[in-house]
Amino acid sequence: MNGNWNELIGTGFIIMGVAFDLLGCLGLIRFPDVYNRLQAGTKCVTFGTCGILFGVFLMRGFDGLGIKALLGIPFVLLTSPVGAHALARGAHLFGVKLWEKSTVDHYQEDRS
Repeated sequence: MNGNWNELIGTGFIIMGVAFDLLGCLGLIRFPDVYNRLQAGTKCVTFGTCGILFGVFLMRGFDGLGIKALLGIPFVLLTSPVGAHALARGAHLFGVKLWEKSTVDHYQEDRS
């Protein structure tokens, strides 16, 4: 009985993670500039991937695949936002313009 609940809850986390990933992909297509796209991609895909990994852990338990999925969660949580920040900072330093309706540019304020 306990295994059925783990599979059901794990499947729920995987479905939620796939939904977040799909929303992140939609944000990559719909948003107007590189900075907004990075925001959508980073947040949605980070939470989505962590949801999928946690769902796999719940379904598999403490076997080899489950432990690897569980260890992947902090790796994704630490590397994805840092990578997106580096990409955004590099794009700004190379002169990629913000969307014309953007109201705040903290990087430009820091340079002044």
